Amino acid sequence: MAHEHNEPMDEMMDYQPELYTLVDENGNEKVFELVDVLEENERVYFALIPHVENPEELLEDECELVVLWVDTDENGNDILIPIESDEEYERIANIFIERFECDCDCDDDDCDCGCGCGCEE
Repeated sequence: MAHEHNEPMDEMMDYQPELYTLVDENGNEKVFELVDVLEENERVYFALIPHVENPEELLEDECELVVLWVDTDENGNDILIPIESDEEYERIANIFIERFECDCDCDDDDCDCGCGCGCEE
């Protein structure tokens, strides 16, 4: 039996998530995985979820979504900042949620799904 090279499967096997360790108000550290990035009104926002070794664990529990914006410190390093405004947080979180719920393949040049995934641009 010949072995077929399956690029998407190989890419999945090589996938290394972009991880961030966040510290809560009590000083507890928790590791989060970057799942989406959004540029809106001259700010860059990150959508993060708790990192788990077994992805099936995410299906078993409600997933915590953390939305932060990216700034630069005095040394030029990226820092993640909580969104202070409830209205801004709600608006940005809803954009991320709409993008997550999109069933679009986004590889189709004729796609006009309207989900905000950017494929229709």
